[in-house]
Amino acid sequence: MTSTETGTVGASDTSRIHNIGYRSYDGKRLGRGYARRSLYSQSLRGSFGLGRSAKSKVLPMLLFGVMCMISAIIVAVAIATPGTTALPIKYTAFAIYLQAVIGLFLAAQAPQSASRDLRFKSVPLYFSRPIERVDYVVAKLAAMASALFILTGAPLVILYVGALLGKFDFVEQTKGFGQGLVSVALLSVLFAGLGLVMAALTPRRGFGVAAVIAVLTISYGAVSTVQVIAWQTGSEGAIEWLGLFSPITLIGGVQTAFLGANSAFPGGEGPGAGAGVVYLIVVLALVAGSYAVLMRRYRKVGL
Repeated sequence: MTSTETGTVGASDTSRIHNIGYRSYDGKRLGRGYARRSLYSQSLRGSFGLGRSAKSKVLPMLLFGVMCMISAIIVAVAIATPGTTALPIKYTAFAIYLQAVIGLFLAAQAPQSASRDLRFKSVPLYFSRPIERVDYVVAKLAAMASALFILTGAPLVILYVGALLGKFDFVEQTKGFGQGLVSVALLSVLFAGLGLVMAALTPRRGFGVAAVIAVLTISYGAVSTVQVIAWQTGSEGAIEWLGLFSPITLIGGVQTAFLGANSAFPGGEGPGAGAGVVYLIVVLALVAGSYAVLMRRYRKVGL
């Protein structure tokens, strides 16, 4: 006699298999590479507010517009001025002059990319299996560096196209444009690493914003002040080495040494090739160190 006939519930009633329509997946397994690219794409779009609320788009798009508008004004003035044969600003100098805009963009978007994930312990994507820590860190670093490269590279494209339309020397402009792209690429990678490290140290977005601004602004102000003091007191030899202690002066030193840029250091004396190698090593060490710190940070929080 079965359990149904006796009115009792047996073990077999609790272990029945019900067909509710689920199907097995027979398609291609996309793997870690696809997951990494998806996280990269989502993070890059998020840096400009795409896929987020309208309010989130205002600041990054405004800053991007400011960068492009300034470059367009420079081109318009150069073309409209009779007898002008070159742009009034070097391609390598553009990002240095607009470092405040770049710093504000990084301060706003690095915490959005890193701090929110730490605070809510989730990402806006669904993965069928957990991603590796290295995939997450690489995707976030690449996305932030790409966002900064777009922010700083697009104005250079406007300058270059405008210079060609103004019939300025093609070889000179192309060389300067190439040097400018190398410069902003290096700046983007360095700033992305430092910005994400500062943002990842705290799940609070406000603290992340303050930390990024402090690293970029306070360090530059302190280094510039000490360089001026060194110049005024006759210690010109120390000026180039003081530039090693600020991200923006590091980029400026590499530009001066290898990319034909004019030095913004007091007295106009930037590092030569020998000191420039040291500058480049320090930049690469900071990028590698940022990656290592991020890996350690996300291992600590359990990713």
